[in-house]
Amino acid sequence: MKILNLYAGIGGNRKLWGDEHDITAIEYNPEIAAVYQDLFPNDKVIVTDAHQYLVENVMDGWDFIWSSPPCPSHSRINTDGQKAPRYPEMSLYQQIIMLNNNWYKGKWCVENVIPYYAPLINPAVEMGRHLFWAKFKIPKVGLLSGIQGIKGSNSRYGFNIKNLKIKHDKRQILRNLVDPNLGLHILKCAREKVVTLETFA
Repeated sequence: MKILNLYAGIGGNRKLWGDEHDITAIEYNPEIAAVYQDLFPNDKVIVTDAHQYLVENVMDGWDFIWSSPPCPSHSRINTDGQKAPRYPEMSLYQQIIMLNNNWYKGKWCVENVIPYYAPLINPAVEMGRHLFWAKFKIPKVGLLSGIQGIKGSNSRYGFNIKNLKIKHDKRQILRNLVDPNLGLHILKCAREKVVTLETFA
């Protein structure tokens, strides 16, 4: 499959996808992009704005597009710890609306946190702390309790970034990861290799 992986981070959603796909990853932060490239050397990594890249390249023959726009302005943290109010970032809904129309014919999935408000567009499914919007069916799967925990500021989902010499907040990098099992489940659904309701082992 030819896959576009937007807001790639260090590759939580991509971790279990294997190396048989033609994957282009878009990440704005050069340090984080370099970590992704080290972890997935076969992927093409582009350091640029994912939102702009999508609108300029949406018709480039992708079989599957994954997008995980920044979540802090949608998260419940937005109302619990902020010193001043801020608007939710609407690029999330811009992408959903654009992908769900005629410019793009392939499969797509947009991921974000469960927001502090009622979602403006109903998601395809809610799993864990995430909402997923997609143009294909995603059966819900269970998660083992505690699988989303972060051990200090070092590791999560098998990613250990303790020894990385980067300026970016390591705990935030880990918080931004999507469970690799969810990423694999959704890719399988996009490929119509749909699994039934289960709990990840």
